[in-house]
Amino acid sequence: MKKYLIFIAAALLACENNAPTVDTESPLINAGFAEAFPVACTVLERGKTYTFKVRFTDNQELGSYSFDIHNDFDHHNHTDDAEECNPEPEKTPVKPMVYVKNYDIPAGKKEYTASVDVVILADVDTGDYHFTIKLTDQSGWANYQRMSIKIK
Repeated sequence: MKKYLIFIAAALLACENNAPTVDTESPLINAGFAEAFPVACTVLERGKTYTFKVRFTDNQELGSYSFDIHNDFDHHNHTDDAEECNPEPEKTPVKPMVYVKNYDIPAGKKEYTASVDVVILADVDTGDYHFTIKLTDQSGWANYQRMSIKIK
């Protein structure tokens, strides 16, 4: 009986040690390193192509990210907006830039630098815009970073 109890205890300990680690941490977005682009209050010119560059990290494994550019002509805000950029007067959009794209991160990555070329069309409305980065890890945890930019 004693050997049986020792065997059960050893089996339980082995199961606990082999159990997958539960991810309880959100991934991190780093848009503050030297080559990062854009940064808050960046002015983008119509008709040009820009390379957006951001770094991502996670404690276990990254999943996907998205970039979203939308107008801020009505001066709406998001709960985590960090900085205003001398907003222009409110206006009604005629042909605002809308950019929403999702990207997968290669499997197994804990660190990744996203580098995406984005064309600012020559005929979009100028003015205030929001640039949003959303990052999701393989466990489903997400993080957002938003900043104000301008298109001229």
